Amino acid sequence: MVAGYAVVDVETTGLHPGFHHRVVEVAVVHVDRRGRVVDEWCTLVNPERDLGPQHVHGITAGQARQAPTFAEITGDLGGRLAGHVVVGHNVSFDLGFLSAEFRRAGLDVPLTVGAGLCTMKLAGRYLAAATRSLAACCEAAGVDVGRAHSALHDAHAAAALFGHFLRAAGRPEPWRDRLDDAELRPWPVLPPPTGRVLPRGTNHTPPAHFLARLVDGMPRVPHPPRADEYLSVLDGALLDRHLSATEQAELVSVAGSLGLGRADVERLHGQYLVALARRAWADEVVTREEQADLRLVAVLLGLSEAEADEALATARDAQRPHADADWGGFRLGAGDAVVFTGQMSLPRETWEARAVAAGLTVRDQVTKKTRLVVAADPDSLSGKAKKANGYGIPIVAEDAFERLLDAVRVREVS
Repeated sequence: MVAGYAVVDVETTGLHPGFHHRVVEVAVVHVDRRGRVVDEWCTLVNPERDLGPQHVHGITAGQARQAPTFAEITGDLGGRLAGHVVVGHNVSFDLGFLSAEFRRAGLDVPLTVGAGLCTMKLAGRYLAAATRSLAACCEAAGVDVGRAHSALHDAHAAAALFGHFLRAAGRPEPWRDRLDDAELRPWPVLPPPTGRVLPRGTNHTPPAHFLARLVDGMPRVPHPPRADEYLSVLDGALLDRHLSATEQAELVSVAGSLGLGRADVERLHGQYLVALARRAWADEVVTREEQADLRLVAVLLGLSEAEADEALATARDAQRPHADADWGGFRLGAGDAVVFTGQMSLPRETWEARAVAAGLTVRDQVTKKTRLVVAADPDSLSGKAKKANGYGIPIVAEDAFERLLDAVRVREVS
């Protein structure tokens, strides 16, 4: 009888095991061939070194000090992986760390990427709107992942996502040969299980700042091969808006291990910046904070702030409708009354002058005849905004208003 699948997730001290980075938490969720969760196991791991990005994984030194070392759990963990197809989201990352840890413990285990299954790659086959992050893939599949963040949480999320793929694939599974191979693949003699585990005390929820929200919706990049595996690691590395010299070197090693050359990585970094810009424009508004973040990411990727601004302009133009079409079903015409509220990035006099030049009428107060309110913050609680909401008058930010003005000018020229 085929054992089934072992869905894994690891939290680590860094991006690449070749830089002496270690596993600090590991989880295994067993899934049967019908996609049902039948078992789970998780423990913190003492990495016997500093903990790396604690703001990401949320594990304290006090917790890690009490946890078993990886050598002490090889019997427990190996017994849960042997005979199973190992599954993970960007599974090459998890398997790279697990293989390195087993080797460090003197065990040559058959954990190869070719024998595993990656839910990030399967998303391209079974999800209509395939994205890269685990959260976005789960959302597309209708899988509830909750809000907690830990190895066990992410393993359960990946298991639920994989269950969705199993049901979509039907029987026999397209990867049935991997199930057969996993059952027959020999493992080295493992130490007896110790039963030592130290579960995480509380769920860790890292702050969901702007860049994290953007990364969750980033699209997959099928070419060059294994590009998504590199970009998934890059997603995590950039969440704290910082790349140390060590992290940069690790990313170079990750790219090299995936067969990506310098030209590939430079091209991917440019595409990554454009994809971030498109995500930033998804809500029709790019704030100053978002623009600053994109400029910072550009510099971290070896690009320039000017390239970030160009990516934003390209993304904006890609969203801009044809000149003779309505903007989101709304358009401004000569004589329409607009009202401004709040302290904007440009002086209000500048916006008023541009509005008048476009043939609009600027008013100080909101009335039922007001066509549009332009606010420094569209969620403004100002009296003008409250009155506009009461009358059902649209409220937009500066960037959106500029697009509406451009549409007015284009129609006048044509």
